[in-house]
Amino acid sequence: MQIQIEGKNCIVTGANSGIGYATAEGLASRGATVFMVCRNKERGEAAASEIQSATGNKNVFLEVCDISSIGDIKSFASRFSSKDVPVHVLVNNAGVLENNRLITSEGYEMSFAVNVLGTYAMTELMLPLLEKAAPDARVVTVASGGMYTAPLMEDLQFSDNKFVGVEQYARNKRVQVALTEKWADMYKDKGVGFYSMHPGWAETPGVAKSMPGFSKSLSGKLRTSEEGADTVIWLALQPKEKLVPGGFYFDRAEAPKHLPFAATMGSHTAIDSIAHNLRNSSRL
Repeated sequence: MQIQIEGKNCIVTGANSGIGYATAEGLASRGATVFMVCRNKERGEAAASEIQSATGNKNVFLEVCDISSIGDIKSFASRFSSKDVPVHVLVNNAGVLENNRLITSEGYEMSFAVNVLGTYAMTELMLPLLEKAAPDARVVTVASGGMYTAPLMEDLQFSDNKFVGVEQYARNKRVQVALTEKWADMYKDKGVGFYSMHPGWAETPGVAKSMPGFSKSLSGKLRTSEEGADTVIWLALQPKEKLVPGGFYFDRAEAPKHLPFAATMGSHTAIDSIAHNLRNSSRL
């Protein structure tokens, strides 16, 4: 964890608060050039400035992009690609848990749009720049142990039943873990590593907003954002030969992707058709 990574370019989505902020700060403190992808310009600028001051690293930059919008992600990717710099680390951290069904301006359920479609589009569009950093490039996706209860389902927008935000979040996180497996297999010869992880339950603004009862009842007992980000940073720093391609990690160790008797084991076979649908939805 003491490794310095000067000269490495890292992109962190959802970086203005919580685990994303702690990840960006941790990478910046180790000398990386960090690009913080944030939806809100003012909050993003404030966060980038704070990290520059705290770390003494001036190579911390804001990129404004709303991960719920495919159009925005494509604009960001086009803009960023013109820099023609290698991307050594992409951290897919941006996430949302909406308790009510919200539809984006592009017609997608909000949680799916951010957690699944946005993560998919950002990763696929950054691949050419990640390949420039091969064989050291890697993608780390912040998933959640919440996915243990959810099998992989093709109803990605929770259209079959009455909307339940926590259940949709769990389904989304299952997709992220299965996608990570698929990417690791698809791109194994490209020199890009793919890993997902569970940060533990951390006291973040996102948790406080989406699960206020949970957050309040466990106040003081949850992890800090820095503790939640620890394994993200660890995955960014480790030699790839020490990591399992497509692996799911918790507290710096590989963790199982399925629990006994949870009936999720066979569901990952659906990932090929899901990935096909995501490519069509994102029009990549």
